[in-house]
Amino acid sequence: MMSYLQKMGRSLMLPVAILPVASILMGIGYWISPAGLGVPGQTGTNPVAVFLIQAGLVLIDKIPLLFAVGLAVGLAKDKNGAAGLSGLVAFLIITTILSKDVVAQLQGVKPEEVALAFSKSTNAFIGILSGIIGGEMYNRFKDVKLPTALGFFSGRRSAPIMAGLVASLAALVLLFVWPAVFSALVAFGKSFVGLGAIGAGIYGFFNRLLIPVGLHHALNAVFWFDVAGINDIGNFWGNTGVLGQTGMYQAGFFPVMMFGLPGAALAMYRNAKDSKKKAVSALLVAAVLASFLTGITEPLEFSFMFLAPVLYLVHAVLTGVSLTIAALLHATAGFNFSAGLIDFVLTSRLPMANNPWLLIVLGVVMFAVYFLVFDFLIKKFNFTTPGREEDESTEGDANMTVKASDFNIPLLIEGLGGKDNIEATDHCATRLRLTLADTSKVDEAKIKSTGAVATRVLNKKNVQVIIGTEVQFVHDALAAQVK
Repeated sequence: MMSYLQKMGRSLMLPVAILPVASILMGIGYWISPAGLGVPGQTGTNPVAVFLIQAGLVLIDKIPLLFAVGLAVGLAKDKNGAAGLSGLVAFLIITTILSKDVVAQLQGVKPEEVALAFSKSTNAFIGILSGIIGGEMYNRFKDVKLPTALGFFSGRRSAPIMAGLVASLAALVLLFVWPAVFSALVAFGKSFVGLGAIGAGIYGFFNRLLIPVGLHHALNAVFWFDVAGINDIGNFWGNTGVLGQTGMYQAGFFPVMMFGLPGAALAMYRNAKDSKKKAVSALLVAAVLASFLTGITEPLEFSFMFLAPVLYLVHAVLTGVSLTIAALLHATAGFNFSAGLIDFVLTSRLPMANNPWLLIVLGVVMFAVYFLVFDFLIKKFNFTTPGREEDESTEGDANMTVKASDFNIPLLIEGLGGKDNIEATDHCATRLRLTLADTSKVDEAKIKSTGAVATRVLNKKNVQVIIGTEVQFVHDALAAQVK
């Protein structure tokens, strides 16, 4: 399970890498003219701001779609584009069936009578689910041969078709499950409305914890809007709340998004392998700017969410702590978009803002806490974070290479424990990356005699065979014989 989550994490790095630039474009545009995002009390538009905001917003809004395509391709054994198409097909089917208009037709009611859950059905969870369906259906059906009459649909063409069928079944299940889960979370949120600062902390914890499945919107509806009489955002902007209390379900996010997550990013950079620090810094710096300026945290959070789930759990706990402390200090600030510097500056002068400078002090503390905790845990438990993944290649791998034409594939199969022991094959720049039923059956001496440079047994299921720069051709020959 953990290895599959880490594979998902690596696969999501491609779409995640797109997001920081998009959020920075939004941040610049938002800074030029807050009206571009519909901030209450702001009128007029600036063409430059609108251009920049919309250029970035389209990608931020389409995160679920990017995840569906990117994850499907990443999970595909041969990284073929047909897997991405399969993920896209799954996403379109699920999101269309779960849309308010279609649900209204299915239920025979008006769109405004449809359960609130279906207004939030296009989320990261649906994107990830669609990506998994697309990737797995591609792996399962890419080599299927149909009867001659249906031959046109054989092989890779069958993958999107099967993804569509499975997605339809998934959508049918979600029609009944999604609103029930959503309603349960709303009821759960209402249950700790009266707990004051502790309730704010519990909300902050579950807000972060539910982001991977897209159900944080259910809790947000309880605390930010007028579902349970709190309407924290509306009252903060409308100056109709209680000074020092209204905004308590927003304020604690500022120290985390502006300071805490950048501290975590610094820890991840510090623990990245020296050979990967330069590449990792490009991602992390852009993601930090996005989080600090605009409060868009997805580029940072999804960079370690699946690679190291325990770290994400710690992040959720620390977010809850931040909201609790901010509420106890009666330090409040609000946001219209998210808890970044831009919203902090815009809202800190509003009548309902109370000692917002304390949030900056708390933020400095959270930066230190996040850095120290993440740094300790990454080292102590050797967590995989950006820049700490298994090496894709090394200089030694490239210098010591073997010609594919000279490679003894049958002997390699024997050295790996036989065809029945080989569950999955993949490769990077210089290495075969293999999943076996049992790595104890690996005969390293026999593999070495095939012409391989070296063998690395990683755990009970995974092994790498270092080939060199012609690894693709060795892999293709191996894959052809173990189908």
